[in-house]
Amino acid sequence: MSTRVVHLEHLTKQYIQSSKPAVTSLTLEIPEGSVFGLLGPNGAGKSTTVMILCGLMRPDAGAVSVMGEDMLQKGALLRKKIGVAPQEIALFPSLTAYENLFYFGRMYGLPSELIRSQIEKYLHVFGLSEKAKKHVHTFSGGMKRRLNLIAALLHQPKLVILDEPTAGVDVQSRNLILDFLVDLKTQGTTIIYSSHVLEEAERICSHLSILDEGRLITTGTRASVMDAHPECRNLEQIFLKLTGKNIRD
Repeated sequence: MSTRVVHLEHLTKQYIQSSKPAVTSLTLEIPEGSVFGLLGPNGAGKSTTVMILCGLMRPDAGAVSVMGEDMLQKGALLRKKIGVAPQEIALFPSLTAYENLFYFGRMYGLPSELIRSQIEKYLHVFGLSEKAKKHVHTFSGGMKRRLNLIAALLHQPKLVILDEPTAGVDVQSRNLILDFLVDLKTQGTTIIYSSHVLEEAERICSHLSILDEGRLITTGTRASVMDAHPECRNLEQIFLKLTGKNIRD
């Protein structure tokens, strides 16, 4: 049986201005070495769950265990072991690609020699070597997205959390990112993958969960979730069956 990297137990969070919880009694396990799809329509509670997982928000109730440690007690230590690529590009537009990555490497406390070698490696992997000295504000959306991902990987985290990692990218960038994530999983890294692109989730995720209105409505391996709905041809049909077709804003 695989070791769990993340364990959430009865997690609940309600914002002050809201009439109902963003997350309600969420219990979830994320196995080591998985690509775990955290899926759901707008307002499902995905972003809140990710914020709590990263130690950037405290829940109203429940327990959060990451790599066997209590995130609520040891958040500062655990955050150094987690890589996060948020949906919003978290880069400095007036700095070059290299300057951005060196800054994040120092923020993680890495020695300069390791930072330089990691930057060189990942710029090559993501096809950005020739753009190292270019300012980020000149980059295309796909280039920024790839650089955003590199910033989350420099410190070789055991857990990587990605929120819409292919948003706004071209087909080539999208394919490169997805292939890389599959390869990263084979190296033992656990990846939490939050996205609205269900075709991508079906392609790369080994495990899936679907949230709706703050509650978990299904979870399991990709195969078990698909097998539970034999009348559905793909994950998108399962998603619509479980969450409905009403527009979510």
